[in-house]
Amino acid sequence: MSLYWDSWDPGYGATVDADGPSAESTAAVDPGVELPEPAWAPREPAPDARAPDVVLFVDGVLRNDARGWFVDEAGTAHPTLAASYAAGVVRCDLRAGVADVVATRFARSLLTSAPQAPSVGTEPARYRGARVDGTEHRHLERGLRALLSALEAAVSDETRAEDDLLVADGRLRGRRSLPRAIGYIKTHSRSYLSADLTRVVTGLKAGQRTPVFGLSNLYSWYLRLPGSSGSPWAGVVRIECTGELTAQEAIALADRSAVTLPRFASSPYKDPRAPQNLVPIAGLERRLRTLLGDPRLLHRTLATAR
Repeated sequence: MSLYWDSWDPGYGATVDADGPSAESTAAVDPGVELPEPAWAPREPAPDARAPDVVLFVDGVLRNDARGWFVDEAGTAHPTLAASYAAGVVRCDLRAGVADVVATRFARSLLTSAPQAPSVGTEPARYRGARVDGTEHRHLERGLRALLSALEAAVSDETRAEDDLLVADGRLRGRRSLPRAIGYIKTHSRSYLSADLTRVVTGLKAGQRTPVFGLSNLYSWYLRLPGSSGSPWAGVVRIECTGELTAQEAIALADRSAVTLPRFASSPYKDPRAPQNLVPIAGLERRLRTLLGDPRLLHRTLATAR
């Protein structure tokens, strides 16, 4: 018997659900994109695979500034959420060995189920009304995530180079049409593969990936980063790209990710979510949080709003 501890700080949750990624996905899976299912085994990058000259990392942060209720003229109380959120891009020039934050945007929204969503406050502390379908706070949370995804998509195409790789932290969602873009998923809540294929995932060594497989209208693969604790899912990330590529283009992109992303893996003594929380993403998150403003002053704005 072996005992392993998740390397992430428990305050961030876990890399894998408590019982593993056992929730069955309803997505259509085609494991035979790169190799037939019986031939599945850990893959090394192709000998001619090389990292791009420029890597762009896109991420976003959000903060719930206040929860409450909006009472309309009829006296009906509607759940309301005031939130600040920001998105940005880090550009890593691998030739020059430099990284810069090249684009940032922030916004504030007052999400509510009320028929008329009010806006409150004044710039830069103005919360713009956003109506959300649904009468529960979870519907507001879902609406907020959609707004953040839209903001991330807006900054994703601002600073592209001819030979680059765009790494979106999380699912691709609205960025599937962007060229040379991959979604980087560092937590696992869904089980997409059979038990036999999952053993290939947990048997990966650092720098190895699984064969590419089809996932609904996407391609996907798993990759293990260096610096993990050795437990079955430690350091494993799932990567996805648009299904509009050919199978060979997706395989080449998978190889490119395998020779690029490991160099950005974080260290446990620097990041409690190591190694999955890549160094440029961690730095970008810190920068973006400074754009969200002082929550005490913002709460004062909300408290005086009528």
